[in-house]
Parts: sequence; structure tokens; C-alpha cells
Amino acid sequence: MNITASAISLNVEDVSASAAFVQRHFGFREEMAADGFVSLTRDGVGFNLVFLRIGLATLQPASLLAQRAEGVIVAFVVDDVDAEYARIKDAGVPITTPIQTEPWGERFFQVTDPNGVILQLVQWVHSPEAAD
Repeated sequence: MNITASAISLNVEDVSASAAFVQRHFGFREEMAADGFVSLTRDGVGFNLVFLRIGLATLQPASLLAQRAEGVIVAFVVDDVDAEYARIKDAGVPITTPIQTEPWGERFFQVTDPNGVILQLVQWVHSPEAAD
């Protein structure tokens, strides 16, 4: 198998609000868009972030038509999570989960976009193997 691209697709009520949020605060840019759909990209991320409007007729499987993205965390590994935390706070973005460090070395914080999608920024401050 040769995978040539990847994407995460999330069903939301307001596609424009989620798209604007990740563009403004996480540096994504619009790659393509149509009514009820936007695909965003960012150099170095390795996948497109796609927002689909709930009820979009072309959504497959049809069983997902009325479901919104819940229980999903979109995580981005960054070089300096403390600097990103300060930047996000300075921008006035409400923090969902304040910055913290897990015993296994994951330092992270979370924000929530206007549609309830949780975005997490994380930095490994020591390798997970060090916690074993």
C-alpha cells in the first residue's frame, strides 16, 4: 500500500467558525472549500484538517449525517509548548485544560474551538520510556 496523503474529517455545525479558529491560532490555510466543506493544510503537519457541516448530503456513510465531532482530540506536537501556551493566552483564547505535565513526560494544554473540537498542543519533556 502506498498512502499519498491523509486527512482528519470532523463534522461541525459551523464550518467557517472552526476553519477561522485553526487558521488564526494554529497557522492552517485553506486548501479547498465548497458549501459545507473546507480542507485546511499546514506545512509540516502531515495531514489536512477537514471540517464538514452536519447534515451535508454528500457525507458518507449516511449514518454520520447528524453526528458531530465529539470525543475527538486533535493533538499537535510542538517544540516549545510553554511559548505556545503564552501565545494562545495572549491572543485571548480560552484555555480548556491548563498547561500540565504528565508523569510519563507529556506536557500539554488544550483549547476548544467554537464547535467544541478540542485541540491539544503537546511537547515531550522526557521520553515516555523514561517513565517505565
